[in-house]
Amino acid sequence: MRLVIISGRSGSGKSTALHVLEDVGFNCIDNLPASLLPDLVKQISEQDDVEEQRVAVSIDARNDLKNLQQFPALLEAASIPSLKSETIYLDARLPVLIKRFSETRRKHPLSSKHLDLTEAISREQDILEPILRSADLKIDTSDLSLHDLRDLVKQRIVDESDKGMAILFQSFGFKYGVPVDADHVFDVRCLPNPYWKPQLRAQTGLDQGVIDFLEAEADVRDMLKDIQQYLKRWLPCFEANNRSYITIAIGCTGGQHRSVYVSQQLLAAFKDLYSNVQVRHRELKKQGQT
Repeated sequence: MRLVIISGRSGSGKSTALHVLEDVGFNCIDNLPASLLPDLVKQISEQDDVEEQRVAVSIDARNDLKNLQQFPALLEAASIPSLKSETIYLDARLPVLIKRFSETRRKHPLSSKHLDLTEAISREQDILEPILRSADLKIDTSDLSLHDLRDLVKQRIVDESDKGMAILFQSFGFKYGVPVDADHVFDVRCLPNPYWKPQLRAQTGLDQGVIDFLEAEADVRDMLKDIQQYLKRWLPCFEANNRSYITIAIGCTGGQHRSVYVSQQLLAAFKDLYSNVQVRHRELKKQGQT
């Protein structure tokens, strides 16, 4: 039996994620009271086809506060030998959440005459903290369109669910902020920058000109070697500790050249070592590039 718990702040995309899972055959329950988790698992475990059951539930701040504070204990109480459970936490930056509510004219579930929208969003973060601490995967949806979020949910939760720990290499630009969902961050801004070569400025780390430039630099080769050695040493420990997901962020200044190239090289180095390795280029996605 597989149980996926979707949580996160309102406006972060929980409903979209739940709909994706419903579309691919999960039995979905929206706004499940956290206290019912053990009973839900017990009921499903009594079915003859328990091994084939796939269930997704969303748990949000509309729950009883006491239940949310006890979430780790409730999750432990729901654990049975045949259960594979994952907690996915979606979130976005505060200005993004405010903008989404303003555009849709939706009312935040915690807003009232005593709490304005900003205060309600902050309060929601405090309420959901126990779930955030228990999350197996955190997804920052700030820069994701609905289409991007659907694809990411499919890639990270659905398509590769039975192929071991899911490893995501994500390039990004420090000038746009560090990904909040990163488990490890490597800074490659010290490496030679193709941006200062006029003929390479408009290219990316996916283009042969930039690749040739970076491959010719000893510091780039040494940085790659060191990152690979670190990950080869420690990724098995995370996997042995039952980690289902791990996100490794590689950052340069603008997220166009060095971080993209290094992420691609790491993808190539680890895709034969692990069965579920993916790459995502955050800043290239914003521009509609692959």
